Order: sequence, then C-alpha cells, then structure tokens
Amino acid sequence: MPNLRRGNRDLMKRINRNLVLNVIKSQGPISRTKIARLSGLSLATVSSITADLIETGLVYEKGAGESSGGRRPILLCLNHQAGFVVGVKLMEHAVTSALTDLNAQVLHHRITPLIVPPGERKCDDVLPAVVQAVEATIVEAGVAQERVLGVGIGMAGLVDGAAGICRYSPFFGWQDVDITGPIADQLGMPAYLENDVNTLTIVEQWFGYGHGVDHFVVVTVGRGIGAGIVVNGQFYRGAAGGAGEFGHITLLEGGPPCDCGKQGCLEALASDVAMVRQVRAAMALGERTSLEKMETLSLEKIVAAAEAGDRLARRLLADSGRWLGIGIATLVDVLNPQLIIVAGEGVHAGEWRFGPMRAAIQSHAFNGLAAGLQIVIEPSGDETWARGAASLVLQEIYRSPIHAGAAELGAGDLVS
Repeated sequence: MPNLRRGNRDLMKRINRNLVLNVIKSQGPISRTKIARLSGLSLATVSSITADLIETGLVYEKGAGESSGGRRPILLCLNHQAGFVVGVKLMEHAVTSALTDLNAQVLHHRITPLIVPPGERKCDDVLPAVVQAVEATIVEAGVAQERVLGVGIGMAGLVDGAAGICRYSPFFGWQDVDITGPIADQLGMPAYLENDVNTLTIVEQWFGYGHGVDHFVVVTVGRGIGAGIVVNGQFYRGAAGGAGEFGHITLLEGGPPCDCGKQGCLEALASDVAMVRQVRAAMALGERTSLEKMETLSLEKIVAAAEAGDRLARRLLADSGRWLGIGIATLVDVLNPQLIIVAGEGVHAGEWRFGPMRAAIQSHAFNGLAAGLQIVIEPSGDETWARGAASLVLQEIYRSPIHAGAAELGAGDLVS
C-alpha cells in the first residue's frame, strides 16, 4: 500500500504539471495567480510547478503584466523553441517530412522520392527510407538530434495508432506491419503512427478552424477520400481505429471498381484518380474534349480545361462534387457537425467541384441539419500533411498522464 500511495502522489504531480502546462499553452501570457484560479491548484503548487517548467526550458517569463493594484504580475509563456518534432507523411511514391517547433510551425520540410519500384515496396525497403528522410530533415534544419522529441507518421489505410501498427495499407498492400517499432529503434526517439486524415484533423483541432469547436469533420479529397471526426470535443477513432473510412461508403451498387476491391465506393466515383479514369473512359467512347491532346492527365489539367470551357471537364468536376456532397450529407445526418473542413490536394478544383458539392449537401441532408452548417475549403499541400503528423508528437507532450493511470486516484487527489 505505501508503494501505491507513492505512485498515486507521483501521478498526481504529473497530472498537475500537465494541467499547468496546458493552461499556459492555451491562455499565455498568463500570471501564476491566474493559472491558480483557472486550474484550481494552490498558488504554492503553481509556483513550484512553473519553477520546474522554467528550469527545463519549456516555459519562460515574458515580463510584467498590468496591475490591478500592487505589484505587477510576471507573465509566463511557452517556449516553442524548447524542442522540436518531425512529422512524416508516407505516400506511395515519396516521403514528405517536416521539422516543426512546439507550436507546429514548420521550420524545414523536404520531399524524398521512394526509388523502390511500386510492386516491390515491402516494409523492409520503405521504412529505412523513412528513417533516412527524418535524419536528413533534422540535419538540413540545423537542429541537434537530441533536441528532437519524437517523430509522427501519417499514412493512408487502417491504422492501430496505440500499437503503432498498419493493419492494412491499400497503396502498399501491407497487413499488420509494425511501423513505429523499427523507426523508433533506428532513430533513438519515440515514434507515433496515425491515419493521415486523422493527423490533419488533430492539427485542425489544435491550431486551425476546428480549435474550440466541439463537433466537426475534416473531409480530405485527392488520391483518395477520407474523414477525420471530432465529437464532443474528442477525436473519434472508432473501436478498431477505422472510423473515418468515408471514401468507402457504397453510393452506387455495381459502380466503378475501387482500390479497396469493392465497387461503387465514393472514392471510386469522386476522387481525383476517379476523374482521370472517367476522362479516359469518355475519350474511349469518342467524346470530344481538349484533354485528348494531353499525353498525361491530372486534376490540374482537368481544372485548366474546365476553365477554358471544356464541357467534359466541367461535367466530370460537377459529378465529382455532387457525389462528394451526397456522401457528406450522410455524415451530416449521422454526426450533425457544426463544421465541415474540406482539405487535401483535390481542393484545387475550386468551385467547379465545390459549388455542386454544396448544393448536393443542402439537397440530401435531413431537413434543417445543414442549415447552420459551416463549410470551409482549405488548401493543403504536402507540408500541411507533415505538419499534421508532427502534431501526433505534440499531442503526446501535452496529453494528460491521467490517461496512463488515473484510475488509481480518487477524484479528490487530482488537485492540491
């Protein structure tokens, strides 16, 4: 029992320290007196904790604040340069990596091509490339590796973030592959894994449009289609980490084949890749289009053709938006979010795609549910994805130790 009590006291101290750190993060610059008032901790406890945070370099004294009578209070701020993290987006053809400070500001990023042939991209070939990309990012940023607190990795597919395992990757064909173990061992630092769409959702919740919003969804459109979900202010992963596989809801029975092996998925109807396939199919049927002059096809070329008046390009972009809107209307009916953030490479299609999307949401959502819905279209490039992955590490830095063992504590033990 004495050891248990000592363990409880240690956990209580870590919880209180985390509480103070998060108050400074969200409210700083802030005085010790105000931290005590907001946290419910005693001023003596706050003074002790902040002294430790200053000593470790996580917090610094910015200067004196306004006085309401008496001595002017000293204000405390987080030191965003106290450490750094690396975020990685693992893609089919490349590794995008970014080094950020503790405020998720990107200080350096790079794109490392995967030179392994597509049919031979086994984890034993790809994971060393991730390690090399992280090491190169740190060196190019001019940061000592011991100042890097960890690496976050985002990738498409079904991911078990708690175990650091990719359960299924549609692009690499991997099943039950340990991602974080080998990378952490090689780099000598903690590594964290999450579905790439979820990483964007985390960074939106912390630093973006989703900050302070209790119910929102991030929908990504590009090579694939996915969703990240926040409900009651909490990020939602689902029972097996598979929540948000939004691109694989079936919208058209017997429709075009999807990379997942099924038919008629939203992704097979509305993704960027789907539109390229649809252009080729239309040309094979003899439909006239300026795109037939192109040696290669891409979303950018389809959008440019639409801007120049190409009827096929305009029709396919509108169809993509309509299918996307029907899918999002389903999310609205099920989750009733306040906010939908649409991100990913596919947002470059602009109103050719998103005008029809908005119309379809209004037409197909249950009566009244979409009336107050805010829709934000947010461009996001490779750097944004990597920044999202970096937020996996930041999330761990600020996560309360209560998740690791507060079950041993009574409610009255959480503050002193």
